[in-house]
Amino acid sequence: MYSFLLVIIYMAFISLGLPDSLVGSAWPVIHTELNVPVSYAGMITMVIAAGTVISSLLSDRLTKKLGAGLVTAVSVLMTAVALFGFSVSGSFLLLCLWAVPYGLGAGAVDAALNNYVALHYASRHMSWLHCFWGLGAAASPYIMRYCLTGGYGWHSGYRAVSIIQFVLTAGLFISLPLWKQANREKGDGARNAAAVKEEKRISENPSSGKTLSLLQTIRLKGVPLVMAAFFSYCAVEQTMMLWASSYMVQVRGMDVNLAAGYSSLFFFGITFGRFLGGFAADWLGDRGLIRIGIATIVVGLILVAAPVKTNMLVLAGLVVIGFGCAPVYPAIIHATPYNFGRENSQAVIGVQMASAYIGTTFMPPLFGVLASITNISSLPFYILILTVLLLVMSEKLNRTVDRRRNR
Repeated sequence: MYSFLLVIIYMAFISLGLPDSLVGSAWPVIHTELNVPVSYAGMITMVIAAGTVISSLLSDRLTKKLGAGLVTAVSVLMTAVALFGFSVSGSFLLLCLWAVPYGLGAGAVDAALNNYVALHYASRHMSWLHCFWGLGAAASPYIMRYCLTGGYGWHSGYRAVSIIQFVLTAGLFISLPLWKQANREKGDGARNAAAVKEEKRISENPSSGKTLSLLQTIRLKGVPLVMAAFFSYCAVEQTMMLWASSYMVQVRGMDVNLAAGYSSLFFFGITFGRFLGGFAADWLGDRGLIRIGIATIVVGLILVAAPVKTNMLVLAGLVVIGFGCAPVYPAIIHATPYNFGRENSQAVIGVQMASAYIGTTFMPPLFGVLASITNISSLPFYILILTVLLLVMSEKLNRTVDRRRNR
């Protein structure tokens, strides 16, 4: 039953990624058609981010009351409805209004699904599931491009993705009995000895079902550390996604169109890295994955910043940084039940998601401000500072957890 439900969860992770790239890929056409400035895209993403933060913080209460399966199904339904709303909108104000359920649905499903997988499946599945998120995020721009180049318009692109979301929603509602049945089963026979050992460790604290307030969650020992670590990682990932192309154009003198295409190498590194990392995840453990990931990011930054004439090192560096980023997010999430107890994991993952969205919302624009004052060539050093913060916070968290568990 665990294995069959896992197929449903893989589909849900694809649905998580599908909407993420739509605003950016369609905005050059949308802002022209609606006669609004290019910068207004930031307002829509801010509304979405606010919704994701709110629903992430409410995820503990919602999941314990309704169950992870129902929260996931309703949340995907909300995103499907919101995307359909985008497809019939003819004004910027309507887009902002539909961005509210869009964000609320995305945040709730993200926190609920990640916690469910962290509690019930081995680390390799967490890595592969986030790889499938990448497939969804990569697919939606192609869907939008097909609709735009085919003359169907951006409305059709949103409508197509919303239809996919509605189909996935139907599958999730049909699968609701599986979630309850899987919770009663011992486990998944396909798990190896390392995975079973890991699940035994995270099962030491029985779930109390008690809902923690935001203040109670933050006061748990180690939670501010993991929030800072997650904030730093997500800031690294999103800043690289946003500024890699501009760095190659302004610092390396690359053609604009080539740079736009090559910037996807970073995303390729993350997606393919999560696929490969899944095979070693149970063997290396969450802490090992995070440490190797951080070291790999630093190597990639050295390649990107190297003062050489050829651009090959920069391109290789983008892939290497992506490979380094690949295991960090899934490993931090998967380690949460072990670090804070099963009874607290949903609440902690909720605040982790909230800190992640804050990092992705504010840190890339902050670099833009700094780059206007200094130079965009400072991008590798900005990423390095965030990476060092990630390392310091994650290692402090490890020591805090070890002290608590060794009492």
